[in-house]
Amino acid sequence: MDKETAIKLFEDKRVRVLWDEDLEKWFFSIIDVVGVLSESDNPRKYWSVLKTRLKAEGSQLATNCSQLKMKAEDGKMRLTDIADTEEILRLIQSIPSPKAEPFKMWLAKVGSERIEETADPELAIERALETYLRKGYSKEWIDQRIKTIEVRKELTDEWDSRGVQKGVEYAILTDEITKAWAGLSTKEYKNLKGLKKENLRDNMTNLELVLNMLAEASTTEISKEKQPDTFEENKIVAQQGGLVANAAKKQLEETTGKKVVTVKTAKEIDKVK
Repeated sequence: MDKETAIKLFEDKRVRVLWDEDLEKWFFSIIDVVGVLSESDNPRKYWSVLKTRLKAEGSQLATNCSQLKMKAEDGKMRLTDIADTEEILRLIQSIPSPKAEPFKMWLAKVGSERIEETADPELAIERALETYLRKGYSKEWIDQRIKTIEVRKELTDEWDSRGVQKGVEYAILTDEITKAWAGLSTKEYKNLKGLKKENLRDNMTNLELVLNMLAEASTTEISKEKQPDTFEENKIVAQQGGLVANAAKKQLEETTGKKVVTVKTAKEIDKVK
């Protein structure tokens, strides 16, 4: 069984999932999730009734529900309603079940924390530090990673001032920077490390983090100087910023005889214990 058609276990029952390589998303069988959480003898009917109620409430989940072919119990590939992670979490909130309650409590806790962080952004940094420490990262690596967040924020602030739109345009410009300094698109970089939804920066070595920071910081400074007016001009600036870090990377590789871009992930980085 390959990773794109992996079947995840939820307690003693199956929840079918598919990985979309292009969208970089997991899609779950709604029927399977409903069956596990509701413990209904007829999850298909349960979902039909729930879908009708959600539509009446104006839920986009029910309105925009997509379908993909997944292997059914009879072994045949059949269309089934699917949802991504965000949509599944929304669905869980609509299922009155003891099994769904822990998820609901977790969602409430996360929501409360995000509201607190909006009022006091320092809390977000403190929670990030705690999370990285729990995952086993060294203090030195964490300090470096926190710095990358600061550098990234300065870059996105600059993009905002140039009219760059969050989402797709951010992603395109980030991709241009990454290709220019690392020689790989963001997707190719993640594939090299065997990552899916994991954060690429969380799986970089110290050297990779430093050069990525240099690329983004250089892009910010070049943008401030050249003040690009159009998205195409911003792409050129992103490439120029990435090339500054690429020059440093090449010089370091020539001096050490070692490649900077590595297949190592967080669990394999020397600084992670």
